[in-house]
Amino acid sequence: MSETSAQEINNKPKKKQHNSVLYAAGMLTIMMTISRILGFVRDISVSSMFGISWQADAYTAAFTIPDLIYFALVGGGLSSAFIPVFSSYLATERDEDAHIMASTILNIVAIASMVLIAIGIVFTPQLIDIMVRFEHANAAEATALTIVLTRIMFAQCFFMCLAGISQGILQCYKEFTIPALGAVVYNIAIIIIGLLLARHIGIMGFTIGVVVGAALNLLLQIRAMRQYGFSYKLRLNLNHPGVKKFFLLFLPVVLGLSMNELNLLVSQRLASGLGDGVVYALKQAQRIMMLPVGIFAAAIGLSVFPTMTSHVARGEIEAYKQNLTMGLRTVIFITLPASAGLIALSHPVTRAMYQQGAVTGQQIELVSVILVYYCIGVVGYGAQQILNRGFYAVQDTKSPVLINVFVLLFNIIISILLVGPFTYRGLALAYSLSGLLSMFVLGIALRFKIGQYGGKALLKSALQSIIASVLMGLAVYMAANGLEQILDMSNKLMQIVQVGVGITIGVIVYAAMAIVMRMEEAQQVLRIVKRKLGRK
Repeated sequence: MSETSAQEINNKPKKKQHNSVLYAAGMLTIMMTISRILGFVRDISVSSMFGISWQADAYTAAFTIPDLIYFALVGGGLSSAFIPVFSSYLATERDEDAHIMASTILNIVAIASMVLIAIGIVFTPQLIDIMVRFEHANAAEATALTIVLTRIMFAQCFFMCLAGISQGILQCYKEFTIPALGAVVYNIAIIIIGLLLARHIGIMGFTIGVVVGAALNLLLQIRAMRQYGFSYKLRLNLNHPGVKKFFLLFLPVVLGLSMNELNLLVSQRLASGLGDGVVYALKQAQRIMMLPVGIFAAAIGLSVFPTMTSHVARGEIEAYKQNLTMGLRTVIFITLPASAGLIALSHPVTRAMYQQGAVTGQQIELVSVILVYYCIGVVGYGAQQILNRGFYAVQDTKSPVLINVFVLLFNIIISILLVGPFTYRGLALAYSLSGLLSMFVLGIALRFKIGQYGGKALLKSALQSIIASVLMGLAVYMAANGLEQILDMSNKLMQIVQVGVGITIGVIVYAAMAIVMRMEEAQQVLRIVKRKLGRK
């Protein structure tokens, strides 16, 4: 695309750009909810056909090396370095510099990912031997399958790395719907292709679906970037100030990411020796636990981050703090009741989702017990979505990295200590305790970094949410237990009814408590609803 045509597009009104953080968070929540639901449909499809078994373990383990490459090249750099630099150029109307900087980063990521993928393909057996050590009757078959699936997954890694940077570009343009839609397309492709091919080539069919889904996701992001007038340039301008600033911010994150991946490798290695299906069971329980984090906390974090970055670029520090506090309070208000509700409904939710096909009742019990221990840390990982971005917005990547290295070391040590007496429960509990520790340390460190940012209001909101969540959790548990006694729980429809009734009661009780205690978050929601009804 020529620079002239790009400028013409930039001068046109951009209908998709919305300055409202609430609107962006709302759209993100809708799209992420759809994506998460499809993600569970994808996993349910796998477990229904293969059970919570060694094949599922191999499929889960095959993501490890490609995910490591993605997070090393894109995952941390996207939030910590790319978005702050690119957003600062857009905020000061220096579009040409933004395009040169982004193009250079895209090209570097493309080259680096291809090099790492080539090395990974050659040394896959040796890397898998480090990451997992299956100790059950099908250990040899599981290891061999993991190697094959990992090599296929490397293609997915290349597409996802480029898509990750592309999504960061769109988010800086305040476009959040298309990046979230990419995840929807990704999951749909895995489900359709996986189900079509699995009967012929086994679980490898779902792996091929992962590659196709990642390619479609990238194509969707490229199309959207062209609509926003992004001018891609085939160049490597390593001397550009924006590129230098990116690497200055990104390099400290590499240490943190390497520690995070080491943590995942230690946990997976420990889990792989605990029995058939434990690796997959831990993954599924963690996915359920991360549902409120991935839908609500991540949506709030993504939507508020470019705005915080723009405020800092213009020197509007008080506005930045207000956005930070708003994000934290909203995350706490949502994730605490979500945690209590998931604990109360751990067995009904797991049974309704996974108990069909090759999955047994004993396997459901395994996942549901793990889920209870994971849910303890939901609020911690939700708050991380905001606190990390609070540092990144003021272009401080060293502090959160140092803090998270400390927390991850804590997680590794406590996982090793707890796995002996508590087996898989210990791994889940260690993960949750690490999330809570990270939340507290990040919050205190950010307070020293930027000064006060609504600490009393946050504490009051948290205490009110805890009280309301405990009462809500008790009500949900009693309702679900009562339905267990009167409904035929061998019927899938009745299982879904039990979960639906439990969620409905939980929402009603929590909303009522929030209104009675006059929580500001609840009052804000009511005002929004009234405005919407008034317009109609």
